[in-house]
Amino acid sequence: MLQEIKQLLGIEDSQQDAVLGIIISNVESHLRYLLEKEIPESLKFIVTEIAVMRFNRLGSEGIKADSVEGKSVTFYDPAQEFRPYLSVIEQEKLKDSPTELRRGRVMFI
Repeated sequence: MLQEIKQLLGIEDSQQDAVLGIIISNVESHLRYLLEKEIPESLKFIVTEIAVMRFNRLGSEGIKADSVEGKSVTFYDPAQEFRPYLSVIEQEKLKDSPTELRRGRVMFI
């Protein structure tokens, strides 16, 4: 996963490996908390995508929006960075839940 993230970020040396390792570990811990279980291989993409976002925000963690010479940058609220993935996370959690606890639809004709 580290090599994949470095490739996405265009990092060719190992100077950022320790920082990336911490970011990956933190994102994995957060995702495990949300899933309430270990991260399945099919959801590792979430760790990769969020780790890249977090790395790109280093040095500007407290900034919500920035504008310089007509260029404007707005960052996601860190508390909301898993939001685009919540439906996928909920589906994964339902896979392991007992059948009687799963939500479904009933149609009356």
